[in-house]
Amino acid sequence: MSLQFDNAEKKPLPDPGLEKRRSPPLLRRPRFRMWRRLVGGVLGVVLLGVIGGGSVFIVGYEKLVGDLPTVDGLKNYQPQVMSRIYASDDQLMAELAAERRIFVPYYAIPDRVKQAFISAEDQKFYSHNGVDPLAIIRAGLTDLTMSHGKRPIGASTITQQVSRIMLLGSVQTLSVTRKIREALLAMRVEQSLPKERILEIYLNEIYLGNGAYGIAAASEAYFNKPLNQLDNAEVAFLAALPKSPANYNPYRYPDVARGRRNWVLERMVETGALSRKEADEAKAEPLVPKVFIRPGPVGGSEWFAEAVRRELIERFGKDKAMEGGLIAHTSMDPKLQASATALLHEGLINYDRRHNRWHGPVGHIQDVEEGSWQKELRLAKAPSGLLYQWRLGVILTNKGKVGWLDGRTNRRMEPISHTGMLTAKDLGWMRNGHAFHVGDLVMVEPQSSDGRQSDERVTIQQIPTVEGALVSVDVHTGRVLALVGGWSFDASQFNRATQALRQPGSSFKPIVYLTAMEQNISPSQKFEDAPFSSGDWHPSNYEKDFWGSTTLHDALRGSRNLVTIRLAAHVGMSNVAKMAIALHEVDSMPKVLPAALGAVETTVLREAGAYASIAAQGKVVVPSLVDYVQDRDGQVIWHSSFFEGKDLDNPSIYPQRVDKREEAATPQSAFQIITMMEDVIKRGTGRRAGEGITQPIAGKTGTSQNFNDAWFAGFSPDVVTIVWMGFDKPQSLGKNETGGVVAGPIWNKFMKEVFQTLPATRFVIPSGITLAQYNTGRGIATDAFKPGQKPGASANLWGKGSDSQKLSASDTGAENLPLSESDMESGGGAVSSGGASSYETGRKKTVDAPSAGGDIGMGGLY
Repeated sequence: MSLQFDNAEKKPLPDPGLEKRRSPPLLRRPRFRMWRRLVGGVLGVVLLGVIGGGSVFIVGYEKLVGDLPTVDGLKNYQPQVMSRIYASDDQLMAELAAERRIFVPYYAIPDRVKQAFISAEDQKFYSHNGVDPLAIIRAGLTDLTMSHGKRPIGASTITQQVSRIMLLGSVQTLSVTRKIREALLAMRVEQSLPKERILEIYLNEIYLGNGAYGIAAASEAYFNKPLNQLDNAEVAFLAALPKSPANYNPYRYPDVARGRRNWVLERMVETGALSRKEADEAKAEPLVPKVFIRPGPVGGSEWFAEAVRRELIERFGKDKAMEGGLIAHTSMDPKLQASATALLHEGLINYDRRHNRWHGPVGHIQDVEEGSWQKELRLAKAPSGLLYQWRLGVILTNKGKVGWLDGRTNRRMEPISHTGMLTAKDLGWMRNGHAFHVGDLVMVEPQSSDGRQSDERVTIQQIPTVEGALVSVDVHTGRVLALVGGWSFDASQFNRATQALRQPGSSFKPIVYLTAMEQNISPSQKFEDAPFSSGDWHPSNYEKDFWGSTTLHDALRGSRNLVTIRLAAHVGMSNVAKMAIALHEVDSMPKVLPAALGAVETTVLREAGAYASIAAQGKVVVPSLVDYVQDRDGQVIWHSSFFEGKDLDNPSIYPQRVDKREEAATPQSAFQIITMMEDVIKRGTGRRAGEGITQPIAGKTGTSQNFNDAWFAGFSPDVVTIVWMGFDKPQSLGKNETGGVVAGPIWNKFMKEVFQTLPATRFVIPSGITLAQYNTGRGIATDAFKPGQKPGASANLWGKGSDSQKLSASDTGAENLPLSESDMESGGGAVSSGGASSYETGRKKTVDAPSAGGDIGMGGLY
């Protein structure tokens, strides 16, 4: 075989046959194919994981943020603020709040208060965007190394706390989901609000224990001082509380609270808020909280404040009334309110001493040795109803030596004690009731001016079982000047001035006589004072005697029941009822003759309005507690009708009040009643109420059946005052305990207090009225007469030969009690005929049940 060469390059030429003879070459396997497959698989799994994880993350994120609250509410943040009630002299009377809050705007918060909370809670507050990652990592590492069972430490920023409190709710949970939601919301808040606003919300909303929400309320709660008067140590203590107010309570854990306070002081040094010297001085200061005395109610004004609270809730709703920052300006006169409270207490005590023996001790302690009884007495619980000037004491000897505490403490925080001797009179009264022993706890009243002198005389006291009420109203405006609803608001919140429905007894009679005056009946008109009886109803006069033909003047002066019955029958009980309703004495009443004697139910406040309407010469006076109400921004959102006027916006014209009051009776008729009621106090049943008073006054006594209720209702040209006394569960006050005896003296003393601040004025005589003296047959009287009425004359109202003053069983009207008003006689005579004092209920005939205030078949006594 020969080889052929390429002449140019001397290379052998390929043999074509050789290529055909060669076998096909083998395919070479790629290097690292398995590794590449593994890597590809891993990358695929990772990619799928990323896609799946991303999907899960997106779904989870959407779930987390989908129902997150918006921050729009924070942009228009208005904190819950206490509403406040002020007396007529702008003295803070009471505060209304479900939670004690005092809002302080950012600019009014002292810088060191801001710095203290930032140092303790969030040192990077001004630099982070709502979340502090380093704090989260630090807290996480600490929690990992923390022993089992301890609560994990927190890493929430101030913004996160605001988010939790304001938007997520303050319930603490340790779930990761909640923390993530909190962080997401905090970042949204940071994007929407400036730092100053966030800090303002935080410092006003954070709960700091002791019932205080926000720094201003906490400042008062722990140190009894405003925020701007706190020193460094006190500010640091408040900043120590957000972590756990209960655990750092200075009353329960003073050492722990002081340690936490000192820790905050160190943080303030780190942030430059305090120097080392200032911090050391603050650490050396003892942590001594001062008992917070919540302002109001003004002494004795609890009843008034509670009535205002009810009115605000009814008018504005509970939330706005309690947390809307309302400012209610009331008509209460603090001096008159204090006098009313003290005088009612005095009257109830006097009645209790006349009728009851000593009730006995209210408790007992074993150890009466010096140094021991003070500790035991400090732990003893005082009974509800103990007056502020009384003390809970302990009997130290059988001779009447008593020891008590005055509420103060010495430098060693020990109670300051005093001793004194009971009077011989009190010892006799006590022994006449119950035996007493050494160690018995009793209620005493120190007789010194400050109640703190040692070895002084003390009087024994006890809480009366009888109750009472007093209301005083401005005649011209209806503004309630004083309102007392019972012995003690602490013992019972039931307001006997506004809530208790009681029978007014004979204090209702002026309404009957006013109805007669409206029918042009003269005060000198005579009606028979003669016996009358019908079935079980046997009305009589208090004195059990009869005067025969009697003028209306004498009948009202002497509170003669039988004349009043005949007068009511003549004018018609429907007309009497209309007058009582028009005067707001009642909303409705049975048109039966016993009602003319006061066998209806009313309240002390309602009767005050009715009598004020008479004193206002027939203009309807509706008592009002609140003058006007402002919202949190100071805008007047409600005012009483007294403040309605014209030309209010014209500074060049003196504003004129617009009188929109309705007229229940003419001024002439009202003045006739006023004149007659003046003689009730001068010569009638109300003499005790007028003793020592020289100013013109008019009034009427009221005593319900069985002496269950005692009233005195009276007025001057400017002020009307109503006094009531009785038991919560109606029972007799005792024989001869009439309104003039029981309630009259209280009225007398109170009105003397009123007259110290008011000039003497006289009742205005309306046009067309003539004052004249005449002989009533029982003495000389002065009355007011309308045109056409002859002084001293008594006309024949029943026609010649008529004997219509004689009453029959049908005149009682009691059988008509359940019937409609249209079935009753409209006037001009007696009530429509019927039968005995019973009514039909289906097929069974039943006797009318007594009302809560007494037997409706009897009515008033005196």
